Amino acid sequence: CIALDGDADRLIVVDEKGRVVDGDQILGMLALAKRDQGFLKGGAVATVMSNLGLERFFARENIPFTRTAVGDRYVVEEMRRSGFNIGGEQSGHIVLSDFGTTGDGVLAALQVLSIVNDSKKPASEVCHVFDPLPQLLKNVKYSGETPLNKSNVQAAIKGAEERLNGSGRLLVRASGTEPLIRVMAEGDDNALIQDIVNDLCDLLQNQAA
Repeated sequence: CIALDGDADRLIVVDEKGRVVDGDQILGMLALAKRDQGFLKGGAVATVMSNLGLERFFARENIPFTRTAVGDRYVVEEMRRSGFNIGGEQSGHIVLSDFGTTGDGVLAALQVLSIVNDSKKPASEVCHVFDPLPQLLKNVKYSGETPLNKSNVQAAIKGAEERLNGSGRLLVRASGTEPLIRVMAEGDDNALIQDIVNDLCDLLQNQAA
């Protein structure tokens, strides 16, 4: 099953077992297939929101990988700068610059279907190229000045990164469209990820009150 959003620039796939295949998995399978077919130029581009499992997958496959700020326009800019011909977002934006300059859900869907068909394997095998790491994202509302600028908040973020000790990734950023602080962490230890995100959100809520 393939689902497109309202303007058809994003897609999500559901395999025959009912599992959701998000933009990270789609980006990974397309990059791998293009590499094997000899059509991959350079590597792949994704945003800071893409799962760390995707980054590790590309490292294992020796496929160059670059992250950008959130937004498909930043992905496209980096693709042009680096000369890469594939990029995307976890949300399902997939950009294939050999065919177009923006995200195109229909085009990406056709590419996915072609790869599954050629493989003679079920979608559940072809479309799941890596195991995503536990990832948790929470939002904290604030009014007035962002609490991110406060020294105790910055110290807490640094402390959280030290707790991860290279086993995961932490992203704390202000939304570009709403008065929200987005706190995202991912890593090998799910309990640690939960603790880090909850502790930071509690602090941010107290500072934003």
